[in-house]
This record gives sequence, structure tokens and C-alpha cells, in this order.
Amino acid sequence: MSDRFLTINAAPGEGADVELEIRRSRFLTRIRRVTTEDEARSVIDERRATLFDARHHCSAFILGPDARTARSSDDGEPAGTAGIPMFTALQRNGLTDVVAVVTRYFGGVKLGAGGLVRAYTDAVAQAMDAAGTREVRLSRILQVDVDFASAGALEDQLRGLVLPSGARVVVDGVDWSDRAHIRVAIPTDSVAEFDVALATLSAGAVVAEPVAERWTDYVSGMV
Repeated sequence: MSDRFLTINAAPGEGADVELEIRRSRFLTRIRRVTTEDEARSVIDERRATLFDARHHCSAFILGPDARTARSSDDGEPAGTAGIPMFTALQRNGLTDVVAVVTRYFGGVKLGAGGLVRAYTDAVAQAMDAAGTREVRLSRILQVDVDFASAGALEDQLRGLVLPSGARVVVDGVDWSDRAHIRVAIPTDSVAEFDVALATLSAGAVVAEPVAERWTDYVSGMV
């Protein structure tokens, strides 16, 4: 299994909506970040219910870190002119955990098979451009315990820390009890680098203890 993947630059359930007009036909695209097939189908069903007067609600989704789950639908368009081109557009950009729905309002002018393929491809490409991308990496969650007096300065240093590999440290949260417990997310292949950096920052006074492992978003150093 890969230790990283790309998805759209949005929190789960969020994304972008765009509209494209081609020869009087309107193509309304909704792209959302999802993590399960039920979530993907919910986005499709909601679009169908909201835009109930449209002729077609074509869709494609890809799920999982290894993109093992994939589905597409032409929803009444000529076979192979909508769902597969939409899926191919997502796949070509290396995206997963994503669903795209393109709703078409027919404008009275037939586009032909080639025209439909281009239209549905362009509709998804436009939505991907609007949403942007972010990297999700398998990460180790580490906890650093420090005294209250040192916590603020160390947290600030960790938030701006970029490791030699280029991995950016993500501060996952801070708990306060008898001491400050700072949690950080580090890509699994960069943990050793973080240990060295932490020893340098603290003059060897603190160490990080692993507490969990999970997929973490990396966007400008923020979760």
C-alpha cells in the first residue's frame, strides 16, 4: 500500500461547484471529497434530488489510498461518453477519495459522441481546477511532553518546522494537564528526522513518544 495519495483540496464532504455551457447545453459539476461509497452515492443522490428537472446526472468516483474502488455512470447518455471520460479525468490527475457529478441540461443542439466526451471531460477538469489538490500521507502521531514554561516556544518552533526531506511537521493539538502534551503528525518515513530535529530544538531535554498512526492532510503545514 502506498504511504501517500492526492485528493481535492477540501475537507471531507466539501469541494467545488462549477458550470460550463457548450452549444446551449449546461453542464453543472459538483466535486466532493468523500471516503466511502455511501458518501459518494449520497452526493450523487442529493444532486439528482435537487436538480430533478435535468435529463442526466453522470458520475464517477474513486476511493481508497490505492484507488481500488472506482465506479462511473453515463446515466442515460450514449455509452462511454460521460462516466468513463469523467473517471479518466480524475484518474489522470492521480486523485482518489473523490466523487464528481455532472448534471446536464440539454440545450436543443446535439453534441455527438465526441462532443459529449470532450464536454464531460472539460466539466470535471474545470471542477478539479477550482478545487485544487492536497496530499494525504500515512503519518505517525507523536506526543511531546514539556513543562508549561517551555510549551509555547516549542509549539511555535514545531509549527514552522520543515524536515530535511521536505516534510512539514503538523501540530495536531495540545492538551494541558500536569504538563503540556503536544501532538504532532509526521510522515512515517520522516520520523527519524523529526527525532533528530526535536533533540536539537530541546537540547536533548524532551523526546517524542508514538501514540497512533493515521492518514493526515498536508496543506501548508496545517491539518
